[in-house]
Amino acid sequence: MTDLRHVLSPGRIGRLELPHRVVMGAMHLGFEARDDGGAALAAFYAERARGGAGLMVTGGAAVNAEGSGGPDYGVLGDAAFHARLRRVTDRVHEAGGLIALQLFHAGRYARPAPSGPPPVAPSAVYSRFSGREPYAMTAGQVRETVEDFARGAALARDLGFDAVEVMGSEGYLVDQFLSPLTNLRDDEWGGDAVRRARFGVEVTRAVRAAAGEGFPVVFRLTGIDLMDGGTPQEDVLAFARALAGAGADALNVGIGWHESPVPSVQAVVPPGVWTPFAVRVKEAVGDLPVIAGNRVNRLETAEAILAGTPIDLVSMARPFLADADLVAATRQGRPVNVCLACNQACIDNSLTEREVSCMVNPRAGRETLTLVRSVRPRRVAVVGGGPAGLQAARRAALAGHRVELHEAADALGGQFRMARKVPGKADYGETVAYFAAELDSLGVRVHLGHPIGADDLDLLRSYDGVIVASGARPRRVDIPGADLPHVLTYPEAFACPLEGRVAIVGGGGVAVDLAHLLTRGHGPLGEGERFLRRHGLVDGPVPVTVRAEVTLLQRGTRVAERTGRSTRWAVLAELREQGVRIVRGVTYRRITPEGVWVTDQDGTERLVEAETVVVAAGQVTDGTVPALAEAAGVWHRVVGGARDADGLDAVRAFAEGFAAAAEFDERGPGAPEPAGLGNRGGTVNG
Repeated sequence: MTDLRHVLSPGRIGRLELPHRVVMGAMHLGFEARDDGGAALAAFYAERARGGAGLMVTGGAAVNAEGSGGPDYGVLGDAAFHARLRRVTDRVHEAGGLIALQLFHAGRYARPAPSGPPPVAPSAVYSRFSGREPYAMTAGQVRETVEDFARGAALARDLGFDAVEVMGSEGYLVDQFLSPLTNLRDDEWGGDAVRRARFGVEVTRAVRAAAGEGFPVVFRLTGIDLMDGGTPQEDVLAFARALAGAGADALNVGIGWHESPVPSVQAVVPPGVWTPFAVRVKEAVGDLPVIAGNRVNRLETAEAILAGTPIDLVSMARPFLADADLVAATRQGRPVNVCLACNQACIDNSLTEREVSCMVNPRAGRETLTLVRSVRPRRVAVVGGGPAGLQAARRAALAGHRVELHEAADALGGQFRMARKVPGKADYGETVAYFAAELDSLGVRVHLGHPIGADDLDLLRSYDGVIVASGARPRRVDIPGADLPHVLTYPEAFACPLEGRVAIVGGGGVAVDLAHLLTRGHGPLGEGERFLRRHGLVDGPVPVTVRAEVTLLQRGTRVAERTGRSTRWAVLAELREQGVRIVRGVTYRRITPEGVWVTDQDGTERLVEAETVVVAAGQVTDGTVPALAEAAGVWHRVVGGARDADGLDAVRAFAEGFAAAAEFDERGPGAPEPAGLGNRGGTVNG
């Protein structure tokens, strides 16, 4: 195991002793308001406490109805929410963990239910994030909201929480008071930097008094808001010093606003790149503990931050979705399921009021569905070693079944083997390595280079069940000239370094990934320095290192339409920087040795010159193996691209693999009755 002496050493916030120096950051889960008595919330946090998490911070608990981020938020004025929170603290403490309640007010970011109160904010400034213009708070409403935060802190103490965190970052209410962009007041709560800071300071002071002596109060502030004309750095640091003076026991440094044009948590953001902004806060407040975070997905990265800077603790949030055993597994030298910062099942779900899960760990958010080892282990074959097959094989093996995986290629991973080559997606290779190590430790027999064909019917019949995860194949296009030698499929293009002029037929996620790969050459700057320079956060030129001149051609008008809301804009901005041309609304005429002839949106026929043409126009289901499983007459389920290639993504693939293995465990041939265990994954959709 890598030397992790700093990150695994004890920490402290006020009088609260921590088992190590990683804090599990707050995540809105989308089931805080579920009417289940808190079962889902309690199971989620307790599982992570058992997995070695130290101090965990809940998702935001709205201090009043106006502050709710949406209808799926818990509101502290609701007695039923109190009962759910009490169940959380009881279960976490039984598991040996620590948990803090985050006190939250969305301000102009609120998305209330139709019958709920309208959003309020310091001033009536329209929010692109929520699509609403809030009402400006009266001075009386401001003072009442300060008291609501205080009441929330006292309630947290009474409900058994170990600490509170005031949510004052990422553009929510406290940030809205601090910023000159959203605080246009000229009264005691605005007009200059000191008065704009007053709301956060008064909230801290009131929370400190209500929580009582010795009860830890953490304040999460924005180290840099990444907004044009936003809060100046000197105001941020003065605010940090004022919070320390008002009684905060630690400062947790967040980055950016939801409306910022600079990405802060997406895969294109290099891990650990935001640490310098937390260091500035630490230097401003001296001995007060400061927590750094945002885009830290490994304990090794946290170790480097703690070893190389004066930072006291590191916050990691989504990595605990990917692997609830993150800390325990690292301590024990076991593989860790790494967060890919894909945002697809976590942040994107939370932005659309869906329950949060994790692409690489479909169990996240479903911890009440207990996995029980089978009393009657059976033989199961998994055909395909991509995301769906890897997940199915692991889930079936964890249940105690004898699993064999057959993969046609000479290595596991499926399309993740291509994705790992894309800038910002190297960790996709770590996902493959994690599952390969897990399958080995669980005794799964892996047969590589073994495509299942017509001669394998007797082999399939020898199993008690077959899970078909054989994937999809690239869609062919009916364009004259598509069979010319300079026309490649996208797997061929990922396999060889292309240079010169390249035209990509297609505008989906695979086409965008390929364009990103082809246009990013190696330069003299590290990824972190390049990122900061590119966004004007440090001075210096950004050398252009384009490998290929790429044109994306698309029939429709929206490139990467199915890419998640939180990621699409950031990836397209990267392509623009690298000079990728995007031609929308085209009709393909023919491919010639000179390139691709199209009719554009204006009705003009023109040539898009290219030495290489790549077809990345989606995928189609290959029904070969599903038909063989049907012919074999054995219990089987078809998942992922083998079931339906339309709209396929890795979230669906992992979830369907998980669900199929759970269904085999429950209802496969010869399986015992579930006996009250409920559905352990048969309807998981990610």
